[in-house]
Amino acid sequence: MQRLAEIHVPEDLLASARGGDREARRALFERVAPGALAIIRRLVRHRALADDLLQDTLIAMFEHLGDFRGEAPFGIWVRRIAVSRCLMAFRSPWHRARVALETWTEDGFAAPDSDTRNADLIDLDRALARLSPVTRTVVWLFDVEGWSHEEIAQAFDRTVSFSKSQLARGHARLRTELLGPMNATLGVPARVPPGIPYRSEIDGQ
Repeated sequence: MQRLAEIHVPEDLLASARGGDREARRALFERVAPGALAIIRRLVRHRALADDLLQDTLIAMFEHLGDFRGEAPFGIWVRRIAVSRCLMAFRSPWHRARVALETWTEDGFAAPDSDTRNADLIDLDRALARLSPVTRTVVWLFDVEGWSHEEIAQAFDRTVSFSKSQLARGHARLRTELLGPMNATLGVPARVPPGIPYRSEIDGQ
């Protein structure tokens, strides 16, 4: 599956989709929906809510196709819509109540115990799931999606200091979850599974 940031859409396909061509719109949906759903599920950690937010994202995408100017790859433009919808959900009182009442469930990886890499991924996924939605979003956008603190602050309509403090809080919690409280307080670097693009806290601060 392609990440949203890697998706480029030909101008002729976009033009047809803007004009209401059903096949073009279907092709556009098939290109972006899997990547959009993947990042939404990572951020909200709730399948039913993620499905709803995917629908909101795709509706907004089609409604605003005329606003896309090609200044960035189409997938990045869609990713911003998806993240925006997630942030709107985080701000809603209903979402906060559901987080307080529910036990969040992980997506689950069917991995054999002998596969160390998959075991590490499970540990990291579970640790991420235990972060608050806002902190998890900041960590994911910074470490995996490569957003800057300035971009994250703009998305949340907050300050750069807010982004940095959320990132530091998230990294500290991940260290505790992955290493245990004693090693975390000693400053032992968190064990990050190989291949995960986990950026340094210092980068961008």
